[in-house]
Amino acid sequence: MNHALPHVTSLTCTFTQLLSSTRRGARLARLLAVNELRSWGAPQDLTERAEIVVAELAGNAVLHGRVPGRCFRLTLALDPPSGRLLAEVSDARGESRPQLPPATGPDVLGTGGRGLMLVAALADHWETVPYPPSGKTVRAVLLTPAPR
Repeated sequence: MNHALPHVTSLTCTFTQLLSSTRRGARLARLLAVNELRSWGAPQDLTERAEIVVAELAGNAVLHGRVPGRCFRLTLALDPPSGRLLAEVSDARGESRPQLPPATGPDVLGTGGRGLMLVAALADHWETVPYPPSGKTVRAVLLTPAPR
């Protein structure tokens, strides 16, 4: 018997993976993100920006959001028709919320704290939201330029 299939209006590609809260886990998050985006046929520019954003967010989750015995979660959602990528990294430390460093001041030449500046520069929007019961999710939205 032939039955009509429901019409799919959105071809959103999604990926979620739990990773160990280690430097190796952060590196794997970056590699997995690039691999998934390439397999979905994402534009090269979007993939390159997402690689840096995921690397920074995963690195922050390992460095500042680590709780012994707890993993962090990488989630990607790409909507090809709209050219919108949502990249999320969730960790177990909700009390440690990321903030952009001051643009001026005594530590402006410090050796760390520039990761979120990269995220802010490469993402079209980013924010931090609670991840129940006690964690947080840092999410970044990246858009592809409209075709000309």
